Amino acid sequence: MAEQLDERTLQQDELVPPGTSSRGTGQTILITGATAGLGAEFARQLAGQGHHLVITSRNPLQLVAKAQGLEAQYGISVETLTTDLSTAEGVDVVAARLRQREQPITMLVNNAGSGLATEFHESEAEDELAMLKLLVEAPMLLSHAAIQAFLARGGGRIINVSSVAGFLPEGSYGAAKAWSISFSRWANTRYKPDGVTITALCPGPVRTEFHTRAGIDTSKKPRWAWMDAEDVVREGLTAAAEGRSVCIPSRRYRSLMTAARFSPDAVVERFSRIEPKAK
Repeated sequence: MAEQLDERTLQQDELVPPGTSSRGTGQTILITGATAGLGAEFARQLAGQGHHLVITSRNPLQLVAKAQGLEAQYGISVETLTTDLSTAEGVDVVAARLRQREQPITMLVNNAGSGLATEFHESEAEDELAMLKLLVEAPMLLSHAAIQAFLARGGGRIINVSSVAGFLPEGSYGAAKAWSISFSRWANTRYKPDGVTITALCPGPVRTEFHTRAGIDTSKKPRWAWMDAEDVVREGLTAAAEGRSVCIPSRRYRSLMTAARFSPDAVVERFSRIEPKAK
């Protein structure tokens, strides 16, 4: 399930797909949900490597502020798309940018996501559906547009931000993340020979604004279980550069997911019930 990570430093040229150039020649990366959490960290690290960015968010003020800050700090260009990816209109805007031939996108980071604080039987069906649209439908449609464009251009990369919840019996959130993992494993196998790689990044709970925004209580979460966004993104970029289909950052979570495979579902579900849902 988990693939070994080597500890070497990610080099700039390793992020460049076949058929594209490296730093300073216009490589552009699209990140959804880029104003906070893992999305903001992806933007920071990739901008620091000299890549130009296209970033999306539902909040136009935060989006503009983030773009201006990145441009000022790293000397790269940042294009903004104010979109709600739980809507068809929002997905269409981003898909159109992925297909654009001018300043072509060479990597897509499907990061935008949300969770619900309530248990399945207590939540509103409309809220469950909106979450699935954001976690499953939007990444699928954007991956479809990106893969078509990448195949036509000779290469590209996709990172789908998933979660260790996708390996566990953990409600509709876990089921949505399981889709992301399964799809990434298949798509990477199918399209890697054509120069297109797809990686599912599956962290445990990360210290970001995600849980606060969703109203999820994290008080019962032990300190050792939390992960740093910087480490998660760095390992995810390394895995993508190596063309791996699944990345579980940190040895402890790789070990925990291995143990979960051999544990009864009832035991794992009872444990996961007190865990905050993580992106």
